[in-house]
Amino acid sequence: MPFPKLIVGLGNPGSSHERTRHNAGFLFLDFLVREWGFPPFESSAKWKGSVSTGLRGGEKVILLKPETFMNRSGESVRAVMDFFKFSPRDIVVIHDDLDVPAGTLKTTESSRAAGHNGVADLIEKLGTQDFRRVRVGIGRPSDGMPADAYVLAPFSDEERKTLESLFPEIESLIGGKTE
Repeated sequence: MPFPKLIVGLGNPGSSHERTRHNAGFLFLDFLVREWGFPPFESSAKWKGSVSTGLRGGEKVILLKPETFMNRSGESVRAVMDFFKFSPRDIVVIHDDLDVPAGTLKTTESSRAAGHNGVADLIEKLGTQDFRRVRVGIGRPSDGMPADAYVLAPFSDEERKTLESLFPEIESLIGGKTE
């Protein structure tokens, strides 16, 4: 599996969303910036997102947090892909998933959105579902809370610790332990 040129974390911009379940992808990218010694994220109107760029294994890697809000994530990803002439094989997308048990991961190379609006927008804007994804399990609410409210609610302290314990495994899954 080739090392990705573009690593996308899905989430929503703004301080009110920082610690929500829907921002699992953003939180993982924050981990990579620290772990890999990449520069802090900078907002880019051109990319419709925040980016951090550095070298891994001698290759340029772009970390992208779309700032278009979850349901329009594809706009940002498409802008970066078009500029750098990346193909869907050059990217990996990290996102939360209700259908994956909390504290677990699932990788896919080609699958439908399964109700995830951010992924649905990516599929629409890229014109394919054939790109790598790491689906970070957040589980479903057990108390009858609607799914849209659940994903926009903050992680509990325990859930956050569980999420963060998965970050090294996600890094390995995307090929990040190259150096």
